[in-house]
Amino acid sequence: MAFVIDGKEAAASVISAVTEASVSLEGKTGIKPGLAVVIVGEDPASHAYVNSKGKMAKQCGFNSIQHTLPEETTQEELQALVDTLNADPAVHGILVQLPLPKHFDSDAIIQSILPEKDVDGLNIANAGKIATGDLDTGLISCTPAGSMLLVKRVHGEDLSGLNAVVIGRSNLFGKPMGLLLLAANATVTMAHSRTRDLASVCRNADILVAAVGRAEMVKRDWVKPGATVIDVGINRVPAPEKGEGKTKLVGDVAFAEASEVAASITPVPGGVGPMTIAMLMANTVIAAHRACSLPVPKF
Repeated sequence: MAFVIDGKEAAASVISAVTEASVSLEGKTGIKPGLAVVIVGEDPASHAYVNSKGKMAKQCGFNSIQHTLPEETTQEELQALVDTLNADPAVHGILVQLPLPKHFDSDAIIQSILPEKDVDGLNIANAGKIATGDLDTGLISCTPAGSMLLVKRVHGEDLSGLNAVVIGRSNLFGKPMGLLLLAANATVTMAHSRTRDLASVCRNADILVAAVGRAEMVKRDWVKPGATVIDVGINRVPAPEKGEGKTKLVGDVAFAEASEVAASITPVPGGVGPMTIAMLMANTVIAAHRACSLPVPKF
């Protein structure tokens, strides 16, 4: 059976290092890292995410600021708030919780966040730095950064000679993940819904990363024996075994059967998920150190 990669344990070690860096920064400068989270509307899942981010920010010793706006907020009002946060020196990281209600031009809002405060790593300036191999001066998107940290826990810093396959080509995850693997010297294949004979492409992967949003799509016979499997999917499916109308979370990988052939695998929940919030905290403390012209901590 595969070694189960514990995302909670890895995230806890990142949070511990972030908290230490935050305390050190305040000791040297009197400044706390400031994280501003903006949420618009009443989506329960978004509110749950925002609450957990706020709680974690306080645990790390940050100044945690939350702006909760009604559904009917206009594009102009939200833009004005982002502009105010951009101009506030006490705010080092700005996160606008996605998805925004349908009447917003989300991309315009995200791109208006200053790159140095874009702790989600979604601004084209930050995305472009990863694309050109600059992993040191921008902010890296949180879920790929967290997934990469889990890969390196298994394989070390240098992935030379390893074949990596990423299923999914989104700007949010797939593309930056592929670029991070490439920067670590893996040979990378980007696969997606139009890839011919996807299963056989996956069977070539020493590192298989699934991020497609289709419950348990990756089966046992897609996995190369001895591979490392990183499951980024979060899908809610019926769980009749728990009782009528009950549901459970599963990933994009059929965990039980893939575990029989993989050497290492992330579970869902408890794998990549905790890493995303941990890397958001890491990005915030990095941004705060840069704003104070201090050496940036490594995570």
